[in-house]
Amino acid sequence: MVFLGFGKYARADKIYAVEPLPPGDRGSGRRTRVWVEGIAEPILAGRTERTILAEMGASAGRTELIDEALDLAQRLAEQTAEGRVDLADLGRRARRLLESTAGPTEQQLF
Repeated sequence: MVFLGFGKYARADKIYAVEPLPPGDRGSGRRTRVWVEGIAEPILAGRTERTILAEMGASAGRTELIDEALDLAQRLAEQTAEGRVDLADLGRRARRLLESTAGPTEQQLF
């Protein structure tokens, strides 16, 4: 179970998307929209997407993978804002992340 804030919890394996709220939508503790399987509308969480993802990774024992994925996303956002995106570097990092998630019986994606 992942604590979302405001006394709300969700099963880590049922969360399929998190979205940080833009600054104008934040307030009264609202930080992130969380989409949970079986619930039509996203839940407003009082925790940041990074905290929720870290807790999801901890419950699955995959915190390193979550940290790498967040670092990759942050790098892409920063490089895009600066107008210089190193696609070769991002491609290598994404491929490494995807390969690390492939189980022994699954085919490698790349």
